[in-house]
Amino acid sequence: MNKIYPNAAAALDGLLSDGLLIAAGGFGLCGIPELLLAAIRESGVKDLTFASNNAGVDDFGIGILLQTKQVKKMISSYVGENAEFMRQYLSGELEIEFNPQGTLAERMRAAGAGIPGFYTKTGVGTVIADGKEHKDFNGQTYILETGIFADVSIIKAWKADTTGNLIFRKTARNFNVPAGMCGRVCVAEVEEIVPAGSLDPDHIHLPGIYVHRLIQGDHEKRIEQRTTRKKA
Repeated sequence: MNKIYPNAAAALDGLLSDGLLIAAGGFGLCGIPELLLAAIRESGVKDLTFASNNAGVDDFGIGILLQTKQVKKMISSYVGENAEFMRQYLSGELEIEFNPQGTLAERMRAAGAGIPGFYTKTGVGTVIADGKEHKDFNGQTYILETGIFADVSIIKAWKADTTGNLIFRKTARNFNVPAGMCGRVCVAEVEEIVPAGSLDPDHIHLPGIYVHRLIQGDHEKRIEQRTTRKKA
């Protein structure tokens, strides 16, 4: 089975339609599937729901889809650094489902493992718990959270082999692995594709069984918050 496609538009061909739930990797501005997001923007699909730790910034990441108003709902943890996100939310144009960061990661991972729901103490006694089932275990109260089963996952890795085994670098590993697990179809963009068998099995972060389509491309290396000091 050939998983390698020539570009992002080809890799997404036949997968996109209005109203999809898309899981997107990335942590801050690290590991964002920027090529796939640009292809989604160009496709014109709308009324999308994104499950993603954040919404990028105004001109990068999911932020480019907020500019074109292709996103109907965000399932997120951190949504700072994006003025257009704030404007749409405050004006009622964008629906938001806030999740504690660990809960969001586990909702993705659980779905990838075939687990439809799990109990967690995180959020008990806060607005996060409103409307959710409560259950006591060993004298402690937990709330029921459901797995996120996405229609499509889009993720970005450092290196892949031709069978789709993926390696991520440092912070970019956060959320890309669980996001990649929870999609019915997972499309990954990578910086380098190497022959099958050339990656150390102990270094693989996401097995190729989760990854259906691959592209290789050039990526922008952004710094979310640049902090410098004056010369002495």
